[in-house]
Amino acid sequence: MELDFNKMNGLVPAIIQDNHTKKVLMLGFMNQEALDKTIETGKVTFFSRTKNRLWTKGEESGNFLNVVSIKEDCDKDTLLIMVNPVGPVCHTGTDTCWGEKNDEPIMFLSYLQDFIAKRYEEMPEKSYTTSLFQAGINRMAQKVGEEAVETVIEATNGTDDRLIYEASDMIYHLIVLLTSKGMRIEDLATELKKRHK
Repeated sequence: MELDFNKMNGLVPAIIQDNHTKKVLMLGFMNQEALDKTIETGKVTFFSRTKNRLWTKGEESGNFLNVVSIKEDCDKDTLLIMVNPVGPVCHTGTDTCWGEKNDEPIMFLSYLQDFIAKRYEEMPEKSYTTSLFQAGINRMAQKVGEEAVETVIEATNGTDDRLIYEASDMIYHLIVLLTSKGMRIEDLATELKKRHK
């Protein structure tokens, strides 16, 4: 990564974005030393213009920004850093420096997919998800069918709360099935997006 630090007297803007919710959390500035430390430690470090020194976000509060990826823009003078934040990001105590809640519930499905994929890779003992993988494709497919029937029953003769509960079970078991086939929930989103055109 060869950034142009000369445009802003040795600094480049660093846009910080949540890896799961995709919300922009804050903007800071980095010099080469801050970028090097960020890469080395896996925790976002800025150059503080007010303190005139390196500053690792969370060094006092514990609200670190754990790095997932770092990308440079097309002009090589701005960074986009994807992170998993620990706690609120802003010094005022809000989730973002714009006072927004860092919450996009739909993005939890992608997180859940990652979690289930890790279970598939590691197969920890005494895990319900592991037991599904071990039972095989027929059992996983059967569970999706069972949960779909329970969802239909709640939709036609049940309560709204139970409908949400059973539909959630169905989605969970569907993600397990997709994972076993090397697919992701995002593959369904891609297919639905194609159909929407």
